[in-house]
Amino acid sequence: MNARNIWLMISVGLGIMLNPLNSSMISIAIARLQQEFILDVTTVSWIIFSFYIASAVAQPVMGKCSDLFGRRKIFLIGLVVVFGSSMLAPLSPDFSWLIVFRIIQSVGTSMMVAVGMAIVRIHVTEKQAAALSILAMFLSGAAAVGPFIGGVLIHWWDWQSIFLVNIPLVIASFIFAWKTIPKEATLKSNYGDMSIRKWFLLIDAPGILLFTVALVTLLMSVLSVKSTGHLLTWHLMAGGIGLLALASFIRHELKTASPFIPLRVFAKYPEMTWVNVQFMLVNTLFYALFFGVPSYLQQVRHLNEVHTGLLMLTLGLCSLISSPLAGRWIDKSGTRPALIVSAVLMTFGSILIVALDKGSPEVNVILPLAVFGISNGLNSVGMQAALFKSTPKDMIGVASGIFNTSRYLGTIVSSLLIGIVMGDTFSIIGFQTLGIILTVLAASLIIMTLRRQKSSATQTL
Repeated sequence: MNARNIWLMISVGLGIMLNPLNSSMISIAIARLQQEFILDVTTVSWIIFSFYIASAVAQPVMGKCSDLFGRRKIFLIGLVVVFGSSMLAPLSPDFSWLIVFRIIQSVGTSMMVAVGMAIVRIHVTEKQAAALSILAMFLSGAAAVGPFIGGVLIHWWDWQSIFLVNIPLVIASFIFAWKTIPKEATLKSNYGDMSIRKWFLLIDAPGILLFTVALVTLLMSVLSVKSTGHLLTWHLMAGGIGLLALASFIRHELKTASPFIPLRVFAKYPEMTWVNVQFMLVNTLFYALFFGVPSYLQQVRHLNEVHTGLLMLTLGLCSLISSPLAGRWIDKSGTRPALIVSAVLMTFGSILIVALDKGSPEVNVILPLAVFGISNGLNSVGMQAALFKSTPKDMIGVASGIFNTSRYLGTIVSSLLIGIVMGDTFSIIGFQTLGIILTVLAASLIIMTLRRQKSSATQTL
């Protein structure tokens, strides 16, 4: 790999790592934000919901926009958006404004993730596999060290610092990207001289709007009922609007020529559908632990942010180490053994959570983190391989988009689950209850994996 490509990899890597870095650092900041803005667990969960809802919508949209306006331009604009949101977020006068800047930040980071891989595939023509593995290390590494970095920053400089830390990374990435990402002719000509109306139809703006409205209103309805303890008229209205938007979204997606989420694909390829369902469940389990354990450590055991970040480092490092080992194993033995072992590990890890209490030794906290980290490494490779195996080659682009949406839906469900179980305050009883629910979900994942793999083997024969 020549020097120009190395700098290109660094510029793209610094950009795409901002998404997992910012989604992981926030796990340490939740307890501090509760204190700062006087919030309950349900309300503060929106700092997580907002980021993942925006990512679920923005990434496929920005992928389409890059086809229209060019990948270099979208990447650079994304860096500018992250710069602005990271500068303004620390100045938020209240929690609502912080949510707004968090959404803008998510859109900006999604712009880079959506086009980063494509930039490398197009402009790095030699040793592409090595190049893509380097990008994967940027992504995995950012997710691994995010909680530790967040813990150190919050301990010494408070929650505002987890936004300001983006500034030097954004500046470095912008300088490198400006110099190394080749300029490209606008791709808008591929679609002719389109009107604004046709452009909105191409990216399926109506579908995006209906999807977002359905997701947000349904979440608000469920969480508000849990928070107040009563079923009020506006809860019913929000739920009704959400269900109506969901029904309208499904109807629209089945009819439109360029759907945001191509629902017909699920019916046409049932094996691919089950891969996505399983992937959503995997992410629900992983992120429930990812966001639940820091709150347990800080609010139940009263550890400081640095100590919490150090313990959480176990999760990321085990995932980072196990991913390349999983790749070799899956190349030799296929996805079945790795995914079964992963599901068993998640079940074991969930049982360990149930056994935790206020005075449990730290090794009892490290063990489930390590188990879930290894499991995540197996899943990150195994689920992707299962997707490729179950999807026709001409559908892989669409399938990858749906796959990412499944990931974000899983993270949203995990936050919803924590909010419902915990209610107003984070408690050890609530955390143990969460562990019981995760155990049931992980056990169902074992059954699902065994049945899906058995079905796949039968179809192959």
